[in-house]
Amino acid sequence: MSGPRILTVDDEDLIRWSLKERLSAAGYEVHEAETGARAVSQCESGVDLVLLDYQLPDTDGLTLLGKIKTLDPDILVILMTGHTSVETAVEAMKQGAYDYVNKPFNLDEIEMLVAKALETTRLRREVKALRQGVNGTYGFDQIIGESPAMHSVKELLQRIAASPGSTVLLTGESGTGKDLAAKAIHYNSSRADGPFMNITCSTIAETLLESELFGHEKGAFTDAKGQKKGLLELSHGGTVFLDEIGEISPALQAKLLRFLEDRTLKRVGGHADIRVDVRVVAATNRNLEEAVQKREFREDLYYRLRVLPVALPPLRERRGDIPLLLNFYIDRFNHEFRRNVKGVTPEALKALEAHNWPGNIREFKNAVERAMLLTTNDTLGPEDFLMLAPRQAAEPGAFRLPADGIRLEDVERDLVRQALDLAKGNQTRAAALLGMNRDQIRYRIEKFGFDKPPN
Repeated sequence: MSGPRILTVDDEDLIRWSLKERLSAAGYEVHEAETGARAVSQCESGVDLVLLDYQLPDTDGLTLLGKIKTLDPDILVILMTGHTSVETAVEAMKQGAYDYVNKPFNLDEIEMLVAKALETTRLRREVKALRQGVNGTYGFDQIIGESPAMHSVKELLQRIAASPGSTVLLTGESGTGKDLAAKAIHYNSSRADGPFMNITCSTIAETLLESELFGHEKGAFTDAKGQKKGLLELSHGGTVFLDEIGEISPALQAKLLRFLEDRTLKRVGGHADIRVDVRVVAATNRNLEEAVQKREFREDLYYRLRVLPVALPPLRERRGDIPLLLNFYIDRFNHEFRRNVKGVTPEALKALEAHNWPGNIREFKNAVERAMLLTTNDTLGPEDFLMLAPRQAAEPGAFRLPADGIRLEDVERDLVRQALDLAKGNQTRAAALLGMNRDQIRYRIEKFGFDKPPN
């Protein structure tokens, strides 16, 4: 397997030969060019780094540097010259040169500089690949649905993502995908390179939430042993997602309103105004209009939040999307669980489309995951879905306790053990199988000693 591709551009044969000998011995794939035209042609074939002479027969280094960067901004260029001036070096760095060296140069120093530059390239490409992966995970194609309601929602989210940083209010029942919509807005916007901060307002004590959002200065309260930046400040250049916004206190509502009006904040205990460039995406499953009428939520904050309102429909209002959602989750869990489930029976599909889905997409996803973990068939039937399984009343006398009785704790222990076995130790999946949350199953895992190694 060949190493990183390096191009040496110099009209002196001896310099090109020396560099090729040394860098090839270090494991690099080295190519040569004696003119600017030849260098451009080589770069079009793909290189990782260019060692570029400042003076060439058909052009100069700065002009060629600009052409290389236009061709591929990720190619790193080290300028080599025997006529370096401060102005030349500064201009080279402005145009995107990684570094420059003076001739005559030391081959040991060149090799070290090349290694450092290529490590920078590797890290940049890893970050770029990770970012592309994140962007793909939260692309609009991951919001599944072709019903008229979802088609309108996706079109609106795309327009919002392409707009400046106006505030967004996502409304809808629990489980309708408000968090996914918020991430889609962020990762498909000009803010995608900035941070995405997510905070669920109802899970943090009122006394701590203000500090989490706005930060605090040292000594602002008893435990404030140092300065801390809040999530709004840390989100500068990006997006902050305030989930369950309807649960914040009146005092915090007033402070958030001030921030939304002038985009400045004061840390708790601080006096300086800090200007922050951040898009706020808020979400709630409460009816904020009713909360405003009951004086539980500020009217001025409500209208400041809903500059760009998006209402996410419940699954029962978009039943035509259920076959698409089924295919999406079956494909996902086939890959994740290494299964080969081909689909569902017509009876199961009809029953799934008729179900009310009070938990919406979250409930639907958990139902498919549970079915695929438990089924022994390659096609899912109604019996594989817990909410669809018929509830049959036992005949009188059909069930008999053994003489010594059954301890409920033993049944519970056995169910938890089976769920963990089916989920291969994954606590989140085991909890879903039992209709629990992670805290509830963790308590039982500790209670029954499943977290301890066997003797």
